[in-house]
Amino acid sequence: MGISSKHRLTSAVRVLLDRKTPSSARAGLYIDDVTAISPEEVTEAKEFFPMSKFFIFGHARSGTTLLTRLIRLHPDVHCNYQGHFFTRPPLLQSLVADPEIKAWLTRRSNRWNHGKDLSPVILRAAVDFILERDARREEKTIVGDKSPSSLMNGKAVTLMHKVYPDASLIYIIRDGRDAVVSHRFQTFIDGTQHLSKEDWRIRQAFTGKADPFFEGERSIFTEKGLRRAALGWVQNVQETNEMGKALYDERYITLRFEDLLKSPWNEIRRLWDFLDASTEMTWLEDSLQEELSKNPDSDWQHEKAGDIARFVHKGETGYWQEVFTHRDREIFEKIAGDTLAAWNYPL
Repeated sequence: MGISSKHRLTSAVRVLLDRKTPSSARAGLYIDDVTAISPEEVTEAKEFFPMSKFFIFGHARSGTTLLTRLIRLHPDVHCNYQGHFFTRPPLLQSLVADPEIKAWLTRRSNRWNHGKDLSPVILRAAVDFILERDARREEKTIVGDKSPSSLMNGKAVTLMHKVYPDASLIYIIRDGRDAVVSHRFQTFIDGTQHLSKEDWRIRQAFTGKADPFFEGERSIFTEKGLRRAALGWVQNVQETNEMGKALYDERYITLRFEDLLKSPWNEIRRLWDFLDASTEMTWLEDSLQEELSKNPDSDWQHEKAGDIARFVHKGETGYWQEVFTHRDREIFEKIAGDTLAAWNYPL
């Protein structure tokens, strides 16, 4: 046996003995192996945690935060941020992923499990308690979580359905070109640890003299990065929408970020109706307009990195047209053109 083979064998044995898995592999653990909660278990869970549940998914920088701020204005609806139960590793399922925990929850001598795997009950109870505890403090009866789903795409919907087949799923879509521009600036501002050397050179050039980037002479993207971003957006939109319709049917609803800005009252009222929350209160529309006048995310970005944030047009549509070079347009639309057209975004 060669040295490299012996090293691999030693590493494998050590992983088994230590019950540890590299983080890259751990992200995929039990995505397909998690036991789905049964209808009987759902009924039991609702006896203890009766509130209606919903989840908001969306690609990064697609308006999930704005949507959350607006939807929870309703006196019966509460929504909080980024539990990432199904959308970012370590996932909720990691609570029962350890082989020893799995064995404990399924062994025959554990009479509490009545011969079944207790894993889905444990997962459901954990999230139910977290959500309802927060909602009770706000004296509300419908509760949800918003977590961008860019890392898990359609798998996030599958995982959610195994624990919450009875919940509602809201998916917000934004023009992918605006989404990737917003995400790029966000990374320049508060995600600099993810920048490569080439990214840093672009950032420094932008803060030094931004004009060439708005005149089509320079791109804020590397070509590799833009291709990856376009593919990521397409995968998120296509997979999430496909799985949402297949698994949730009438309990799945979509909206476009652009329509939310254009007709906020109509869109939010449509979502409240979807959640069975009454919209008869006359003051709701005024509260909505007042909340739309605020932009806490923009304020924070200006405080964090004003030299870049002053160029970022928060809450606007079509900003990509000012930033994309001709080459950027070609790259993005070659990859994402069909998806853009399917959601009525002009090429």
